[in-house]
Amino acid sequence: MSPLLQAETFPLEYDSNGVLRIEGTRIPLDTIVYAFIDGESAEEICEHFPALDLSSVYSAIAYYLRHRPEVDAYLRRRESEAVAVRMRLEVKSPSAGLRQKLRARLSA
Repeated sequence: MSPLLQAETFPLEYDSNGVLRIEGTRIPLDTIVYAFIDGESAEEICEHFPALDLSSVYSAIAYYLRHRPEVDAYLRRRESEAVAVRMRLEVKSPSAGLRQKLRARLSA
């Protein structure tokens, strides 16, 4: 096979928590996809995340475009998990009225 036609792998890996990240970084695929959906170019995404190189960002975008239904399902699952975590944290440590309590304390 010609070196120009070698199959390439996408620079993605799951971490120990099941989060799909750009290989060698702590940046989740979610971040790249949401920035892309918001209209940012690969170059702009790289500007925001110096740990990323341009080829990794383009690869992540290409992966999303080729596997959109699977990635969209993954993103929905991550959003549901985030909501569940926020709810558990709120039950453990309610923040209702916290801002008013802090303002009252500062005023006193």
